[in-house]
Amino acid sequence: MDWSLEKMRELVAGGMQSMRECESSVVGTALCVVLLFVWYCYRVGREQSIPGLRGSYGVAETRRGSLAVPGTGSLMPSDGVGGLGRSKGRQCTGEELNGFAYCQSPECFRCTHAGEGLNQRLYHSLQDYAKRYTWAGMGRVHKGVRDQGRYLLSGRPSIQKPEVFFLPDLPSAPFFSRDAQKHDVELLERSFPALLAEFESVYRLPAAAAAAARGGGGGGSGGGGGGGTSSLPPGWKANSTPRGQWWTFYLVNQGMPLAMNARRCPRAWRVLGQLRTFIANNVFGNACFSVITPGAAIAEHYGPTNVRLRCHLGLKVPAGCELVVGGEPQCWSEGSCLLFDDSFLHTVFHEGTAEDGPRVVFMVDLWHPNVAAAERQALDYIFSPGH
Repeated sequence: MDWSLEKMRELVAGGMQSMRECESSVVGTALCVVLLFVWYCYRVGREQSIPGLRGSYGVAETRRGSLAVPGTGSLMPSDGVGGLGRSKGRQCTGEELNGFAYCQSPECFRCTHAGEGLNQRLYHSLQDYAKRYTWAGMGRVHKGVRDQGRYLLSGRPSIQKPEVFFLPDLPSAPFFSRDAQKHDVELLERSFPALLAEFESVYRLPAAAAAAARGGGGGGSGGGGGGGTSSLPPGWKANSTPRGQWWTFYLVNQGMPLAMNARRCPRAWRVLGQLRTFIANNVFGNACFSVITPGAAIAEHYGPTNVRLRCHLGLKVPAGCELVVGGEPQCWSEGSCLLFDDSFLHTVFHEGTAEDGPRVVFMVDLWHPNVAAAERQALDYIFSPGH
């Protein structure tokens, strides 16, 4: 082999030319990879912000009625459910969905916002939160917002169907052990005497008003067709029921404190401030005294989300009262708490007599124990009142 200087020069020049061609190929390949990545990010962004969110509530936007209770976050049945008609004074303006109608009350977060592109606004709120704070720990929240169409308003019967937001991969059951929120349950049960006394102080007025409306009947324990709000004093709400009467006295309604009511119940307000897991900063949080009269029934309905546990502290529990959640019946006990997931289909009955008196509970919404702190902070931001 001829190893002359000229031959060596030729070999070196050929090698350098090969390197130049290889470098160009590598640069071209890298540019193609970058372009493919940019295209992929664009497609993923479009899928998450438009098709996956639009259409999740497409059915809901055209199926609104007017029979839900303002501020309870609950669905109420429209005509034809169980053979019972709607309450007087209500006008149904929407179609039914699986036997249930939606209200159009300006007080109801679900009904006033769902028809205005709720899904897009939830996703934009999540993006805004992530820009201000972090995406860390937002996997389930992001998945819940993105995939709402899989969980909500699917049209098929379901034992659990939260109507506003479903957080995936949460352990679910109709009823939870008191140990799920042990501190707050024990605090509420220790506060039973104070809460009962405070209820008695504010209940005298609606009882007397209801008796006057019935022409002098028993103090707030009779049946009837749902009771009009005109007969109730300020602070109390009369809710639609197929039969009987259901009154609520809110301290916090969908995350909004009611100052007038809170001033009338300072001890109850103090207890709320001591609870560690009370949902105080978003629309899923409520606290109230809830009264149903003998003969009353609250029709089957779903709550708005599975991120909360509803806690009932029994204040007055006569015989014949029952709470059915997900097909499982339970009875209250005076001075004890019941924890349940109200995103399951649930209903309430009071089959007692007028002499038994009303069933009374103090109701508060607590965080589901498996919702992480970062997720709670994000949900408070996304679902803050008036957001």
